[in-house]
This record gives sequence, structure tokens and C-alpha cells, in this order.
Amino acid sequence: MEPRIWLIAGPTASGKSALALRLAEAADAEIVNADSMQLYRDLRILTARPSPKEEARAPHHLFGIVDAAVGWSVGAWLRAAHERIVSLTEAHRPIVFVGGTGLYFRALTRGLASIPPVPTEARREAEADFDLMGEMAFRGRLGAYDPAAAARIAPGDRQRLVRAWEVYAHTGTPLSDWQQTGEPVLSGDAWRAVALEPPRDLLYRRCDARLEAMVAQGALDEVAALLERGLDPELPAMKAVGVREFAAFVRGEATLSEALLAAQRETRRYAKRQLTWMRGQMAGWPRLPGATEEEQWRQFIALEPSLTPG
Repeated sequence: MEPRIWLIAGPTASGKSALALRLAEAADAEIVNADSMQLYRDLRILTARPSPKEEARAPHHLFGIVDAAVGWSVGAWLRAAHERIVSLTEAHRPIVFVGGTGLYFRALTRGLASIPPVPTEARREAEADFDLMGEMAFRGRLGAYDPAAAARIAPGDRQRLVRAWEVYAHTGTPLSDWQQTGEPVLSGDAWRAVALEPPRDLLYRRCDARLEAMVAQGALDEVAALLERGLDPELPAMKAVGVREFAAFVRGEATLSEALLAAQRETRRYAKRQLTWMRGQMAGWPRLPGATEEEQWRQFIALEPSLTPG
């Protein structure tokens, strides 16, 4: 019998990391990160990466492995994830993928398109168009040719909007169509998945409380260290939720209370976007609506009765 592979998705502060750790201990499995921001070693606190104590309870992979000066794409993560799947499967080790990045799970289970390279000139033209037109008009133009991308990409995400347009402008095929092609890394019978979806009001309260705890734990120092490096603001790590908001405080442009409220607001918005993605792209995944860690675990065990509760 092949080792089991589980996928655990959920919005920020939903309890997915605790569930993954409990599952890993119960199944003697190893945990692989599927969160685009928890890749970066510079942001342990602000991205709620597992603590050293938690990492000691089960083997963890792809957490804190990338410097903030390096921007990892979905493809880079997928290659690294595939390497872990191969090595752990050969070692007969069960695997738990956990995270909140929907594109990572989509790449695992549906594949990642081999999009033709876009020339630098085409990319620069797309960037210039964005700067000239502004986001609203640029998004509107994109929506005429790739409505799925225009609707999916979050407000303010210049990088992904430009990417979607440059791909269409260069290839004549919408990025969303390209993303429907490609072979999945995991075959349909190789994995089981769940999506955590706690009550919305509870989730938002957790988001707020988590940001307060992060400030107490040193998140401001993490942001200050990033700013001191003078990194490109377009790098993925610099766009992590909370970096921009707390950077305003570090620069003296906002009070701590203002920065915290802004970070909490953006975190709630991010959680809402993650829930929207899950409902659209993970509609067939079983849901765990539990409000507590114990409830989520009992709901998970109901789906996996072969596991002994730990």
C-alpha cells in the first residue's frame, strides 16, 4: 500500500497548522508547506510559521527556506514539492500538505501550464500600460479578454494583473486558459483533502487576535529588518499581509494603533479572499466547519476512521 497523502487547506487563522501537526503525529507523517509566504525565512512571526517547538514534533519541509530577496513562483514551489513527494514516497513516509495558497493546491492536483516565455519588452509594455492606465482601467481591459483572471486577482496586486495581461498580449491566449492545461503532480486517487471553514465571525476575531499577538512576539522587528535591506517592494515577501501596514509605523507614518488596525483589516480581507477561492476552486473538498481544534479533529477523524485520535 502506497503512503497516504493528505491536503489541508484553509484561510489564515483557521487552525489548519494545528490540524496538520496532530495528523502528522497520529499518522507518523511529514508536513510539507503549501503557503507562499511561509516559504520565507525572514517572516516567521508575521506569517504564523510553525514555531521551533512545533517543528520538533514532526518533520517539516519547505518552511523558511527562501530569502526575502528571492521571489518564488508557483512553478518553483511545485518543483520543490514534487521532489519532496518523490523522496518521502520512496522512504514510505505519509505526507501532509498544509497551507492557504490555493494556487499551490491547484498546481498539485490539476497541473501547472507550460506558458511560453514572455519577452522582456512585452513585460515592460504591460507594466507601462498599468502605470499609465491605472488599476481600474487596466483590470477592465484585462477583463475583456481574460474575465476569470480579472475577477480572481485581488485588488492592488499589480504583479499578477501585469502578468495576466502580458501573457495574453504575447500569446493571444488568456492566462486562465493556459492554467487549465498541464499534468497534475498527484493523480486523483493518490490524495485526500479537507478544507477548514470555521464560522466567519469567529475567523475574523482570530485574525484580529493573531495580529495583536504577532506585535507582542516581535513582528515589528521583522518588518524593520526587511526595510533596512532596501528590498524591491514588488518582491512577494514584501507583499505579505502586514508588511506594508507595519512598515508605515516603522517609518513613522502611522501610529502603532493605526498600523495594527490596518493590518487586521487587510488580514480579514485576505481570509475572505481565501474562502472565496476555496468555494470556487475546492468545491468538492470535504469541509471542516468546527470552531475549535478539538471539533476540527473529530470532524477529520470522521472522514478518516482508520486513524486513532491522538
